[in-house]
Amino acid sequence: MNNQVMEKPTLTVFNNLESEVRSYCRSFQTVFEKARNAKLWDTQGNEYIDFFAGAGALNYGHNNEKIRDKLVNYLMKDGVTHSLDMATEAKETFLTRFQEIILKPRGWDHKVMFPGPTGTNAVEAALKIARKVTGRSTVLCFTNAFHGMSLGSLAVTGNSFKRQGAGVDLSNSVFMPYDGYFGEDVDTMAYMEKLLDDPGSGIPLPAAVIVEAVQGEGGLNSASRQWLQRLARICQDKGILLILDDIQMGCGRTGPFFSFDDAGIEPDIICLSKSIGGYGLPMAITLIKPEMDIWEPGEHNGTFRGNNLGFVAAAEALEYWRTEDFQLDIGIRETQIRQSLEGVAKEYPEISGTIRGRGMIQGIAFDKAELAGRLSEIAFEQGLILETSGPHSEVAKLMPPLTIEMNTLTQGLGILKNSMKQLEAEESSL
Repeated sequence: MNNQVMEKPTLTVFNNLESEVRSYCRSFQTVFEKARNAKLWDTQGNEYIDFFAGAGALNYGHNNEKIRDKLVNYLMKDGVTHSLDMATEAKETFLTRFQEIILKPRGWDHKVMFPGPTGTNAVEAALKIARKVTGRSTVLCFTNAFHGMSLGSLAVTGNSFKRQGAGVDLSNSVFMPYDGYFGEDVDTMAYMEKLLDDPGSGIPLPAAVIVEAVQGEGGLNSASRQWLQRLARICQDKGILLILDDIQMGCGRTGPFFSFDDAGIEPDIICLSKSIGGYGLPMAITLIKPEMDIWEPGEHNGTFRGNNLGFVAAAEALEYWRTEDFQLDIGIRETQIRQSLEGVAKEYPEISGTIRGRGMIQGIAFDKAELAGRLSEIAFEQGLILETSGPHSEVAKLMPPLTIEMNTLTQGLGILKNSMKQLEAEESSL
């Protein structure tokens, strides 16, 4: 359908009644009504290809039929939907399957903690248990990191705009330069190690280090496997807990189930949310090595940590990972995205910057920051949904569902190319 000529629904109700804090609806101004895998339709019948995937919460697509069937059957047999942290059949199935498919093959024995069903709560739980285990308060974090919007998570988040929303001082965190922050020739891990070794650096021995293997909101910056391995070794040598935030990058977004699998490290604590819920359902887990699971009962809780619909959907989603086939499919799509982006960058060198990311989260970092936002606007007008990221919103970020059909992926990449052509024409006319 031609989105450029069809009428767009009115947003009057949302503009009049909803808080000014709303954000995504300002970029994608329509009223969505229906969704299937990698496509959305609004109330006027306009069709959009989704290269946003719920900010990474819809790795298995909109209304995944296999998962939906499990949910419908569970509801129709009066399955428990809310249970706090009481034992339920749905939770048992998820825990057993997660152990069998994800943890056991890696030789891990992490305990599974269910905090409140959001990514930021998974991070808050990780920070609290790290401080409880070590008796120390400082947490090392990295430039351009994003870990959530509650106070503890914001304290280890780099973005100044998000930090200022706290309204209070954010403390007990020390920022270090991420891999590549000063360019390829500067070893930022050597910098961090020097500060930790030097009693005159003013940096106290931290309780933990929290890191993303790929910084999604920070601009698709990727840490090398060598950098992550060295970080893990430093943490082990100094008795610092390593927290790996895999909330957006986990569940296959970069290819393997965990974004750090290729590095061969075993973090002490791992945070998962977004697509762990399988169907876009609220769910989060914090994985903790058994010897560090020293919580007192109820010391961290939440009314909705027993979202049984999330357990049902998550258990079915794990079936994608029972064999290597799904990861191989992701690799095929990764190659197509990379080749398309390289072609676009080569065709429009005057407005393009660098290509970043890996797996099925890649994008173009523009030298002229505002071009990323304008590209997103043009793409939406042509029927493609994609967002921006980075400290200056300078990166146009592609993150379609991992299950996107190949012809739909090709169609979406074609819209992106046409959008770049229009962007280049606009820039040339200035």
